[in-house]
Amino acid sequence: MRIRAHSLLLLVLFFVAPTWQVKSELFKTCDQSGFCHRNRHFALQVAAQSNYIPKYAVSLFEIDEPRAAITGVVEKSLNDATTVRLPFRVQLLSDNNVRLLIDEEARSNGTVTVKDGKKINTLRYNEAAKWAFRDEPQAGIFSEPVAVASDEKSLRFSYGDGEFTAELQFTPFKLTILHGDSPQIVLNDRNFLNVEHWRAQTPSEPIEGEEPLDNNVSAEETMYDAFTDSFRDCKSDTVPLGPESVALDVSLPGFKHVYGIPEHADDLSLKDTTAGEPYRMFNVDIFEYEIDSRMAMYGSVPFMMAVKPGMAAGVFWVNSADTWVDIKKEAEMKAGDQTAFNLQVSTKTHWISENGVIDVVLSIGKTPTDVSKSYGALTGFVELPQLFALGYHQCRWNYNDEADVLGVSANMDKYQIPYDIIWLDIEYTDSKKYFTWKKELFPDPVGMMRQLDRTGRKLVTIIDPHIKVGYEVSDHLIKNNLAVQSSSADGSAFHGHCWPGESVWVDTLNPATDEYWSTLFANGTQFSGDATNLHIWNDMNEPSVFSGPETTSPKDTVHYGGWEARSIHNLYGMTYHESTFKAMQNRSGGRNRPFILTRSYFAGSQRSAAMWTGDNMSQWEHLKASLPMILTSGVVGMPFSGADVGGFFGNPSKELLTRWYQAGIWYPFFRAHAHIDSRRREPWIAGEPYTSIIRDAVRFRYSLLPMFYTSFYDANTQGVPVMKPMFYETPENPMTYEIEDQFFLGNTGLLIKPITEEGATATEIYLPDEQVYYSYDKYTVFKGEGYHKYGALLEQIPVLLKGGSILARKDRYRRSSALMRYDPYTLVVALDTAGGASGTLYVDDGQSYDYKQSDYIVVNFTATEEGIQAQVENSGLKLPFIASLDSVKIQKIILVGSALAQKAVSVSQSGETWDASVVSAANHVVIKSPGISINKPWNVTF
Repeated sequence: MRIRAHSLLLLVLFFVAPTWQVKSELFKTCDQSGFCHRNRHFALQVAAQSNYIPKYAVSLFEIDEPRAAITGVVEKSLNDATTVRLPFRVQLLSDNNVRLLIDEEARSNGTVTVKDGKKINTLRYNEAAKWAFRDEPQAGIFSEPVAVASDEKSLRFSYGDGEFTAELQFTPFKLTILHGDSPQIVLNDRNFLNVEHWRAQTPSEPIEGEEPLDNNVSAEETMYDAFTDSFRDCKSDTVPLGPESVALDVSLPGFKHVYGIPEHADDLSLKDTTAGEPYRMFNVDIFEYEIDSRMAMYGSVPFMMAVKPGMAAGVFWVNSADTWVDIKKEAEMKAGDQTAFNLQVSTKTHWISENGVIDVVLSIGKTPTDVSKSYGALTGFVELPQLFALGYHQCRWNYNDEADVLGVSANMDKYQIPYDIIWLDIEYTDSKKYFTWKKELFPDPVGMMRQLDRTGRKLVTIIDPHIKVGYEVSDHLIKNNLAVQSSSADGSAFHGHCWPGESVWVDTLNPATDEYWSTLFANGTQFSGDATNLHIWNDMNEPSVFSGPETTSPKDTVHYGGWEARSIHNLYGMTYHESTFKAMQNRSGGRNRPFILTRSYFAGSQRSAAMWTGDNMSQWEHLKASLPMILTSGVVGMPFSGADVGGFFGNPSKELLTRWYQAGIWYPFFRAHAHIDSRRREPWIAGEPYTSIIRDAVRFRYSLLPMFYTSFYDANTQGVPVMKPMFYETPENPMTYEIEDQFFLGNTGLLIKPITEEGATATEIYLPDEQVYYSYDKYTVFKGEGYHKYGALLEQIPVLLKGGSILARKDRYRRSSALMRYDPYTLVVALDTAGGASGTLYVDDGQSYDYKQSDYIVVNFTATEEGIQAQVENSGLKLPFIASLDSVKIQKIILVGSALAQKAVSVSQSGETWDASVVSAANHVVIKSPGISINKPWNVTF
């Protein structure tokens, strides 16, 4: 959202001389992070030993065939010949997911105690799955019993109709997922499994590189920062439970390309980290972030997807603590093939978390979409948003007052630029006290919202989790123990500094918080009155703490359940936006879908919020970086994502601003935003020709809203990304695996290549297959796998439509999406090389949950050279919204790829038949005014 300060002095200096850039020295490297340092050291020690004796082995197990599960104990061998018992469970879940859990017996049976009377939970944190999973995962449902076989070395069970096998090796402990006889995922392949078991602190810690002072560890372990944190501002951050990290290596044989584990300003295809920093997942407030970086950012989703021709795999590391992931890509011989020249590149990963249980879910499938479905079956698919949320969002820090808000809205109409939402940043509040208004600037906020509502517009206001001390909200949180607690033995509320100055943080892990939080958003309050067009922005929820280490809260603060922040850190932001989501549901009586934007997120956040990429800069490289960042978000099941159009910091050139709008119209979440010190840059300010070009781009987005909404329906039901990477469309083509500057819009067939280079007047678009493609504007033919030149003057957006696609759009200009609801459709039918095409349109009321009671339609279009037909799901149901679509017509059909040499076609619907006229045009024909209702089946016969 904004620049960050790390003390009150810096906060003051910001207003005097705002010359900021990311200060990487504020954030740890792996070598400066005790647990990352220790586990990298452990891995190096293991890898260096040619005769290494593995320390982890299965000592006993039991098979639960009805549940396709194996339970038992893994024993960790120590130097003194003793062992540490680690209970484990391997279970086959539905949707081709295999789950491994490893705990620590001494921690799970309550024998561990903490000195100094600190009130913390001494179990290993085991509730990340509770927050990340949509429901409690169920054992697989199989048509016949799962085949289980074992011998003295291993145990195996098959699944996926016998196509896949999970094999558990006993000594050393290893879990392998195979397709046929070919390994696809291997856990503990390199023996990097490491569970730092509980041990008492010795009088002193050893010097790095020396032997440990006692034998209660393995020879490969080091005790660096095991009981303290020596990094900068972290030195006061206590480590009451000592070393408790977990780590595991995961090998992916034959997979050269892996994706996911956001958030990073980095490439779509993840890099080898052998010679540099691992990827870090630790939600922090970072401004003006570096490009081409593996530094931590605002959100974390510990899910990785691997893709190769004919196979895809997923690794979901269910852990919410500070986490690092090392990636090594190396050439090796294919399994069972001793031909020296027949090598494959495999990816080997090393996952390291500060604490918690080992909880990892492995997914397998033939395509990336298969793996997305498996992951979505666990964590839930993206919430179907209200239609307005897919429109254009106008924001800056800050619109000054009511007159400014309404003036911007009026100017959007004056320049005929559609928009749906205007936003207010923190300056609307009274002294940064959330749920209040600065009355001299916003004397009648409910009246202002009513003014916006006249044209279907919405207002979004920001509500952050830091609550200023000394007013009724913070007083209630403190009095009722609903605030995050300090590490002190008395359990007092943690106090830190953020925008309001001294603040406390709402503890949304506490279920009692939800009830109170809902009262603050309820109808009839001074904050929101009875407005029906208010929605919420949750920012700074990493949480951002200006006075805290690494710009966030100390890891020894305590949340509900006695859990330290070090255990739940990465999911805190999700608990906060989920609480807001529930509060807004309650505000509408459970009828309407809320819109919530979050900056911090975790696996499962897609169920209740959209996200954006935070404090980017008005630079060409940040425009370019936004594409792989958003594509990555789609890969990990969070497709409702975007980046600040124009860049948050700085002042974009008119060309950059224009090109950013042309890219931003394809972001699933489309918002322009700017820093308080940036010059005003609403679309009309740039002047001509830029204003008209931006206006046309925004209108293009609105014409395609039916397809964006349908793409969200596909994401909601199948897990298909809305901004879909090329390799999802043609996973059999490895040439697409590293492409990150072009993409498809869901399953629509639209292929987009935004211009991200200054001064560019042309580009090249890669076609991934031999299918015919058509330029969207002139229907010019492009054909043949490979790169094709495409003209791209400033007013041009490179867009192709794949042959075989049918899309529906709305061409009338309206001021907002709400005013488009009953406008007619235009169909574009692009025939493929075989003369066929298909497509889907999803329609509901765009607002309520009535679609869950079947009050929606899905129109499935098909076309051949003989004609076009539509089948309509739910067309026979007598439900209010479906019935309201009787008057919604298809106003024209554009047929591309066929020379329809006749003057009329025959149209049939609801037992009646009539003719519609045909007009020929350049590269296409138009069926004019066919008079078809959208909500009933129909046929057009050529």
